[in-house]
Amino acid sequence: MESVRIKRVIKKAISWAGLFFFVIAAVMLYMQLSKYEPEEIKNALFAIPMTNILLACGASFLGYVALSSYDYLALKYIGRKLEAWKWIFVGFIGFSISNNAGHAVVSGGAVRYRLYTRWRFRPNEIVRMVTFSGFTYLIACFFLSDLGWILTPDHAFEGADASQWTTNLVALISFIGLLGYFGLCRFYKKTVEIREIPFKMPSVKMALAQVFIGGCDILMASFVLYFCLMPFVQIPFDIFIGVFIIAQVLGVFSQVPGGLGVFEGLFLAILPNDANTAHLFGALIAYRIIYYVLPLIISGIALFTYEGIRGYHLRQVHERLKHNAS
Repeated sequence: MESVRIKRVIKKAISWAGLFFFVIAAVMLYMQLSKYEPEEIKNALFAIPMTNILLACGASFLGYVALSSYDYLALKYIGRKLEAWKWIFVGFIGFSISNNAGHAVVSGGAVRYRLYTRWRFRPNEIVRMVTFSGFTYLIACFFLSDLGWILTPDHAFEGADASQWTTNLVALISFIGLLGYFGLCRFYKKTVEIREIPFKMPSVKMALAQVFIGGCDILMASFVLYFCLMPFVQIPFDIFIGVFIIAQVLGVFSQVPGGLGVFEGLFLAILPNDANTAHLFGALIAYRIIYYVLPLIISGIALFTYEGIRGYHLRQVHERLKHNAS
């Protein structure tokens, strides 16, 4: 009886952790924005043409659609079906929180546990989904870091030997990781149990889908910044995407929420020297607002609206049962 009670307490704690990590994400977001003066933020946004802002918002929307598709792939991996609005809802909220709070497996996983358990998913299925989604992002990072290494121009690291050494090391690790993952998908067919949770390597076809969806996610994120940067810096997109991918991947590997500081520092270091730093700074602020702030605000409204509506319906059912019993 005591063990059952402890399990219920743990389950409840994990469920409420989703809301806890939303608060953490909001705090981290505030800390990010507090580094800038309100006047700097205003000037950065007003300096960008409205057309570019709208294009950046559209790219951000498509990026989060791609992120939500991680959950769709994870559902196929465990052999479950779910209404589209539900996995889109969970994916959007989970990634908008983890993008800001960092440590995606923990912060995004807590949100998924809270919501998927309500739709009769077993805990071990949720663990398998979160693990699979984590590998989707990791494999996409592997692929894109190698692509970024190929696309980044030769002059990018002039006078920044440490950045070049780090980037070369990440590219090498990524190549080995990508090769190893596809090798396991192709040849390793056994099921592995970890704490009684079965894991099996996906098919090569699904692994390619992981790379494609993860690639679309990061590509759309790059468009958000590119549209903000276009009015100030003339840089071909094939060069820009190489710089962006390297900065983004290293920011993710740093485990700093949103890659704050790591992303900006490397990005500013490897862009052409004749670029206006003030304009780059403004574009980076706009990028953070459009890709991080707005999705977190929208997901917060959506999550608390959903919780409110669900709570209202539960109270209505409770009242009806109470009335019928009397």
